[in-house]
Amino acid sequence: MNILSVNGLSKMGREAPLFKDVTFGLNEGDKAAIIGRNGTGKSTLLNVIAGVLPADDGQITINKLSGVSYLSQNPEFDGKNTIREHIFKSESPKLKIIREYEDLCDKMADGLTNGQQKRFDELTLEMDKGNLWNYESQIRSILGVLGINDLSRKMNELSGGMVKKVALAQVLVEDTKLLLLDEPTNHLDIQTIYWLQNYLHDTDRTVLMVTHDRYFLDAVCNNIFELFRARLKLYQGNYSTYLEKKEIEAEIEENTERRIESVLRFERDWLRRGPCARGTKAKARIQRDMQLINREKFAKDKGFQFEVAGRRLGGKILELHGISKNFLKTSDNAPVIRNFSYTFSKGEKIGIFGGNGSGKSTLLNIITGNLPPDSGEVIKGENTFFGYYQQNPVFKDLSLTVLEYIKEAADIVHMNDGKTLSASLFLNHFGFEGKIQHSMLSTLSGGERKRVFLVRLLISNPNFLILDEPTNDFDIFTMNILEEFLLGYKGCLLIVSHDRYFMDKIADTMFIMEEDGGISGFVGKCSEYIDYLESKKAEVEQNKHTNDSSKKLNNAVPEPCLLNGALRGVPAEGVAENGSVANACSEGETSPSNGTKPKARKKTFKEQKEFENLENEIMELEEKKSALEEQMASSDFTLAQKAGEEYKSVEEKLNSDYARWEVLAELG
Repeated sequence: MNILSVNGLSKMGREAPLFKDVTFGLNEGDKAAIIGRNGTGKSTLLNVIAGVLPADDGQITINKLSGVSYLSQNPEFDGKNTIREHIFKSESPKLKIIREYEDLCDKMADGLTNGQQKRFDELTLEMDKGNLWNYESQIRSILGVLGINDLSRKMNELSGGMVKKVALAQVLVEDTKLLLLDEPTNHLDIQTIYWLQNYLHDTDRTVLMVTHDRYFLDAVCNNIFELFRARLKLYQGNYSTYLEKKEIEAEIEENTERRIESVLRFERDWLRRGPCARGTKAKARIQRDMQLINREKFAKDKGFQFEVAGRRLGGKILELHGISKNFLKTSDNAPVIRNFSYTFSKGEKIGIFGGNGSGKSTLLNIITGNLPPDSGEVIKGENTFFGYYQQNPVFKDLSLTVLEYIKEAADIVHMNDGKTLSASLFLNHFGFEGKIQHSMLSTLSGGERKRVFLVRLLISNPNFLILDEPTNDFDIFTMNILEEFLLGYKGCLLIVSHDRYFMDKIADTMFIMEEDGGISGFVGKCSEYIDYLESKKAEVEQNKHTNDSSKKLNNAVPEPCLLNGALRGVPAEGVAENGSVANACSEGETSPSNGTKPKARKKTFKEQKEFENLENEIMELEEKKSALEEQMASSDFTLAQKAGEEYKSVEEKLNSDYARWEVLAELG
């Protein structure tokens, strides 16, 4: 069933069309995304489809029976409304019944009047009749995942991030078949994004969204629309498929461009000789040549890779000794940060993982000296120079132009390869081209200000970079530039980001913000930690359905140990004083989290068998890996390609087997 039809849609921007003659359709269950660089009109297109902005031309048709729900980047709300009133403001008959039922449930504690009790009984019957209990349960589940528990709070009491969550909840609970989502992952923590990804993947609702989250695009979408040069082009498949098709497309266009230029070499010579244009054939030839000369030329997107000349790090970089911060974040009076110690080493790239309000930004502010710890000590090396990207950067003088602001840091940018770039040319590479360089900071959008702040930060040459949610307002192109810079960065790096692709690509170690204020370590990628959490959740669910408690006790596998950072993809219970992420839980050692010695135990019969089988399997996989490496070096492309595909799965299986083998090897 067709849900959305867009025909000949056009919208003018300040100086040029944002998009023109946009035509496409979506059927029930389709999941699509609009991608493109910042400023190309992605959000405007979504706003026009949602009816928030008028189109200059064209027609939008939404199936009358489907209904539409729209999540904007900056949701509007009535501050006097409660969360419940905002979420259930839809006129959907189902939601009206549930809203009234929920209201009366809240009043039950104080006692219902006879009239209210009668209405409650009527609503209960309506819930039964309409089979709404399951629907209400789904709504409660969505609210719970998003951390929306007190529905009586006023909207004007909420933080910006919480407002976005409430707006997202409102969109998800509405009884509609078309979802229009503008940056739905902004302000969500990584685990909530993972949940939303699975929700949108599994729902039979039609989705059209704007997002820069590449894992999200890959997991959810079956259609990618690219908005480029005011045109919208469809690429069927997910984001990975889009990249493959773009590469093939670029190769074809490059070859076509070479052939055209080859033809034009002869035609330009002919035109220079001043041919007589009286004949029909000559006129047609001249017209064709002028069309080719004035064509929209293909320009391959080469990207921008750079390394700013580095500032030397000293022997002592940064030491944290027993820092704590005790303003309360939860109802159980747990501190934000509790007795955390760490010594940073040169070249470390560490991601910080935790839910909203877990203390990630607090830790960064303590490290940079913007916030004092309640106890403990922060010792910074003499040569350590911080570059701190904050979620909401502060500009001292908004009357400066973009170029003036950058030139305050450097007129000339010295690159690591010895080359230099002017501040203006450096800005070009980050999408600040032409007139915008001479625009005042006060005229820029929030996203543009954050981008120019990042540019200035990078050229100020810090040797300890701290990035707090740098990805919220950047397009995928800017993200790629930043990632390439960070991969070659020689200093220390601390990152807070909800973008899993970004975190996986850059950080190889994680600080985990625990609910009790402790900070533990995890050697591995962000996605590996999420996989670990999911496996633990599945294990808990499985144990719930197991009645034989003695069997569970005998077959229980202890928490895996991470000794001196050697075991990849396994969490640590604490972070060692010397800076290595370590879990001192082998026999005779003391656990840093509780100061007690865990009891050592021997392998069960089942675990001993598993241990022996793993040894044999590891040997076989190592032999297979070696054979595949030889095949990958073969001149036979097909054989090498096939071997490369198989090599990845063999390597993943080996890593998994080695991790499990080391856990079992620790047992007696």
